[in-house]
Amino acid sequence: MTTSATNIDPTILKSPLILVDGSSYLFRAYHVPYLQALSTADGQPTGAITGVLNMLGSLKKDYPNGNIIAIFDAKGKTFRNDMYPEYKANRPPMPEELRSQIAPLHDIITAMGLPLLVIPGVEADDVIGTLAKQADELGIETVISTGDKDMAQLVTEHVSLINTMTKVAMDVDGVNEKFGVRPDQIIDYLALMGDKVDNIPGVVKCGPKTAVKWLTEYSTLDGVIANADKVKGKVGENLRDALAQLPLSYQLATIKCDVELALSASELAAGEPDVEALTELYQKFELKRLLADLAKGASESNAASASNTAKAINVVAAGEQAAEINAAVVEESQYDIILDKTLFEQWLQKLQACEVFAFDTETTSVHYMQAELVGLSFAIEAGKAAYIPLTHDYEGAPEQLDKDWVLAQLKPLLESKKIKKIGQNIKYDANVLSHYDIALQGLEFDTMIESYCYNSVATRHNMDALALKYLGYKTVSFEDIAGKGAKQLTFNQIELEKAGHYAAEDADITLRLHQAIYPALAQTPAMLSVFTDIEMPLLTVLARMEQTGVLIDSDVLADQSVSLGQRLDELEIEAHNLAGKSFNLSSPKQLQQILFEELQIPVIKKTPKGAPSTAEEVLQELALDYPLPKVILENRGLSKLKSTYTDKLPLMVSERTGRLHTSYHQAVTATGRLSSTDPNLQNIPIRSEQGRKIRQAFIAPKDHKIVAIDYSQIELRIMAHLSNDKGLVTAFSEGKDIHKATAAEIFAVELDEVTTDQRRSAKAINFGLIYGMSAFGLAKQLNIGRKQAQEYQDKYFQRYPGVLTYMEDTRQQASDQGYVETLFGRRLYLPDINAKNGMRKKAAERAAINAPMQGTAADIIKKAMLAVDSWLLEQNDDRIKMTMQVHDELIFEIHQDIVEETTAKLVTLMNDAVELSVPLIAESGIGDNWDEAH
Repeated sequence: MTTSATNIDPTILKSPLILVDGSSYLFRAYHVPYLQALSTADGQPTGAITGVLNMLGSLKKDYPNGNIIAIFDAKGKTFRNDMYPEYKANRPPMPEELRSQIAPLHDIITAMGLPLLVIPGVEADDVIGTLAKQADELGIETVISTGDKDMAQLVTEHVSLINTMTKVAMDVDGVNEKFGVRPDQIIDYLALMGDKVDNIPGVVKCGPKTAVKWLTEYSTLDGVIANADKVKGKVGENLRDALAQLPLSYQLATIKCDVELALSASELAAGEPDVEALTELYQKFELKRLLADLAKGASESNAASASNTAKAINVVAAGEQAAEINAAVVEESQYDIILDKTLFEQWLQKLQACEVFAFDTETTSVHYMQAELVGLSFAIEAGKAAYIPLTHDYEGAPEQLDKDWVLAQLKPLLESKKIKKIGQNIKYDANVLSHYDIALQGLEFDTMIESYCYNSVATRHNMDALALKYLGYKTVSFEDIAGKGAKQLTFNQIELEKAGHYAAEDADITLRLHQAIYPALAQTPAMLSVFTDIEMPLLTVLARMEQTGVLIDSDVLADQSVSLGQRLDELEIEAHNLAGKSFNLSSPKQLQQILFEELQIPVIKKTPKGAPSTAEEVLQELALDYPLPKVILENRGLSKLKSTYTDKLPLMVSERTGRLHTSYHQAVTATGRLSSTDPNLQNIPIRSEQGRKIRQAFIAPKDHKIVAIDYSQIELRIMAHLSNDKGLVTAFSEGKDIHKATAAEIFAVELDEVTTDQRRSAKAINFGLIYGMSAFGLAKQLNIGRKQAQEYQDKYFQRYPGVLTYMEDTRQQASDQGYVETLFGRRLYLPDINAKNGMRKKAAERAAINAPMQGTAADIIKKAMLAVDSWLLEQNDDRIKMTMQVHDELIFEIHQDIVEETTAKLVTLMNDAVELSVPLIAESGIGDNWDEAH
């Protein structure tokens, strides 16, 4: 097929010609999870914009002399819909969050000076195909940037493909290698297989292997059709059934290469960027890194000509849906690997002269109790860092400085309170060094916590994510140097050349992150106070708790595992009897078939792929009416308890201490609550009998007691303070039972006539409504009619009007400024508060009400921990240890001789941790195990 006219003038266009499949990348960038979270303060999504712009930036760097043209699909139907009305009929409507990003992206690309083509009536593929064919006929080297397999039909001697997201290039040989057929056979290949996404009919059950087999034997689709009678078996029948539609499938799969383009050659050539327009657009859509690059003259057009002392680093996130990030140009770094005493002493002198330096350890394990020290790294200024290897023991490893000697030299420096340290998750380093008799002090800054206090939801807070977000830099990942899976090396097995750069980079990037994030954090005094007065002091408290650990009785857990196993066997038999057949209770697919096909239970929710959902909330609703879902739920709950706790906890006891050591995390939850892993202490059920039995295994040492102290109704008390509602404040100030008081009002009875059930309902109302629960949600919670639930809600807000006013004001505040705050200034951003998607907006509105209470509660327990820890340090008494924190509860081991008076003091400290307009009440319990004490 030849084109009727050519739009390409070799005297105007640069070579190579880069044709960008913009729509393909737009959709793929939209589905990248971490990009989906990006939005402006007013809720405009920007993730897809960011992903495509990063990809274009990468192309500019990779092809500095190329002529880049961006091609996008136009709105509306194309000639293929006229040919086949069902074409792409299966595709869902474009999400509004994606649609809203198209026009801004087009504006930015145009302002960048890049040609942008959107041609009605055809697809972007057809425009790309037309231009590629014209360029091919002129002998112009052409690169099509796409992830679409259909484009392989365009590959020739002069036309190749590049998937800019995965860095996979494909020429003629590459097509053959990937698909098993030549480029001129790709259309036949696609027609035979069909395409479910585009709704192109093919041959049923004809996959890639079958298509390749037929085309290898018969060369073309026409050849396959002509020999259809020779193909045996069921697949042969399928082929013969499809013969009538295969010509249509071929037409639908064929990229049109003769589109009439009313474009002059000059319209396809790149122009100069409109800096003023780009500045306005980058500001409007809060594309801060691009704006910064523009401001300092480091735009894409000249980044490739940066000085020879600079390096540009491409970032390719793993996976087919990953987006490419074009990293900023950074100074060439100077990293030392210290193998002799002379260089070590030079560095030690530099460190001793510093007011602050960045520091990191390299170890054999991510868990601080199992970790053995392999080396240490330091950075004194951006780009200048060093790694001291200590125990690399691979074959051929060079001689290293003696570990004991190095640690003895470093001990005064590391224990100095005067010389401040910067770390990334520095609590881990402190715990590791504690095994070598080094008490790391001067812990002034932690970049993970700086980022978390600055914006808890902007990104994950690990180094790789922070470097990408705040520095535009792709760090060397551990998998890059150690490999993956079962063959992954431990750090001591990694060659020093790789290990040294990786480790020194960790310290260097930590320092750079501090220099980037801390000044921004310091601009808001309240947020800075959360960092300096709560989170950083708490870090050392948590480190002490982690090192202390808890004592468990493995025999109790072993007995419970046996009991759980027996109950699980009984539940499996019961489930099989209810189903009328044996099946795998852990298989969602088999469970779907049993519940919804064989037992004909109604489907109440579907998965994103359209299958009936068997998620826990679905089973909970079904369990109200059907016995099998109830059995499945119990089975799931007990299986989780057994695998997560009763089987696993004894295996996690440290050989070094004989105790269990969890890891507390300060930078995980959006609201400021602590979380814990290995094991997760926060998720041990407290209301179930089996959960309480697990708590019975957390025991006191000989002659000691377990003391548990937790805050009573803390979030309702916080609501009373924040809302200043007269009814709530009065009830708490007078020591009334708030749930009973609410029940008396809602059910119109005297206070002393409130029943247990009425109080329980009032409790659900109290907690549900302050978290923004609707009347519908309340009806579901209480198993009552919606009208009755609405009456309860109306009476509640008549009783506590200040609560309603506070909730309305908080929602408005969140909408206006994009965040809410805790009582102590912790800022909680809500990216979806102005989202166009109604469900996401409502969820953000509920979070706006919820977050200040949960966040303030988190701040209060942290302040309580700081007060308690300060008192414990003053006492310097080994008979008292703070061992765990779980939600609003602190757990201690206290010697029986002093348990009563010590508990009373601890309760007072917790009650006085902060001052609210209503009393804080901490309640204590004492026992031989955690369950008894709770």
